[in-house]
Amino acid sequence: MSKNKKILIGSQLISVNLSERENDYISLTDIAKFKDKERTDYIIQNWMRNRDTIEFLGIWEKINNVNFKPIEFDGLRKGAGLNSFSLTPKRWIESVGAVGIVNKAGRYGGGTFAHKDIAFEFAMWISPEFRLYLIKEFQRLKADENEKLALGWDARRMLTKINYKIHTDAIKENIVMPAKLSQKEANLAYANEADVLNVALFGMTAKDWQDKNPKLVGNVRDYSDVTQLVCLANLENLNAEYIRVGLSQKERLIKLNLSAISQMKSLLGNASIKKLENKKQAF
Repeated sequence: MSKNKKILIGSQLISVNLSERENDYISLTDIAKFKDKERTDYIIQNWMRNRDTIEFLGIWEKINNVNFKPIEFDGLRKGAGLNSFSLTPKRWIESVGAVGIVNKAGRYGGGTFAHKDIAFEFAMWISPEFRLYLIKEFQRLKADENEKLALGWDARRMLTKINYKIHTDAIKENIVMPAKLSQKEANLAYANEADVLNVALFGMTAKDWQDKNPKLVGNVRDYSDVTQLVCLANLENLNAEYIRVGLSQKERLIKLNLSAISQMKSLLGNASIKKLENKKQAF
């Protein structure tokens, strides 16, 4: 399973595709924008036609790709350095069966991606300083993801205890979180099912949150505390059940919002939740 994330270096967003197997890929297209936002394809091709680059890419494929085609690689290597020689990501992939560089289609999130080893090498060619910042931000992103994985494992282990408390706790009347939706808000249609949950718990859509936090990378769930994440997991299960019985989106939104209020009141002060919070702070 992979996750699409973004890291911010200066004013440039870099797309990253994280994998649980450490086969992480970073957008060469976004890295090239650091040099020239309008000619990213040309910059990547100019880097790839370099003899040292071809040698590096070939060695990487030999180490990591059992289906690498060495004979075809030798043909490309012999041409490197000639004025007439050119090399695109597509030609490289098709010629040698490369896996270190991939082309992704799509207006958003598309472009040329490369394994992190290769992406860091490309970043060095762009700018040594940029490469150092890229490595630093990538390591921070990986550390955050590993923390979430560890936290998620503990959350699942304790979920049974926590859910029991939700269903048996008396509601603390002095706490009002999240806010109950108004009738006008309840009448709004949220075509995205994820936004139904976002509105029920956080009182805003994903776009609303991004508009309020333009400098933050990620989404509202990335900045949620443990209590909110546990509540969100429960709301997802409830929403699935409501969908099965045929409730309309508006009906589900109202019910989910009331459940979110009730559950957050129960969860606040829960001993198991505090253990998870302490674990998160220890990272």
